[in-house]
Amino acid sequence: MLMKKLFVFFVVLSVSILFHSCVKEEEFDEKLLIGRWRSGTEFWVYESGHTGYTWDESDDVSEEDEKQTFTWKLVGSELQITHFGGKVPKYYTVIELSDKTLKYKDSFKSYSFSKVP
Repeated sequence: MLMKKLFVFFVVLSVSILFHSCVKEEEFDEKLLIGRWRSGTEFWVYESGHTGYTWDESDDVSEEDEKQTFTWKLVGSELQITHFGGKVPKYYTVIELSDKTLKYKDSFKSYSFSKVP
């Protein structure tokens, strides 16, 4: 009886490991991220070199005025954005990234942007 239980345990363990290893993380091309993105009055500019800046027109801020700079890194579907001189990293999961659409989420909220000229 003990051998049968051990056999079943190892079969279940093997199957779960097999299925887990078959799930492939989504890979997104970071070149698609480069550019200017808009969501309502909020703008984000991702530049090559993994830098960027953001501003929100509802705060009476224009691109040239009080923009906030950040650095970014995209690995697989994980987008890391670091504000304030590299001291406050935030992590997001990219859901969709194309030449026109950017969607990502964190633990609390989903974000959706459209690419603008």
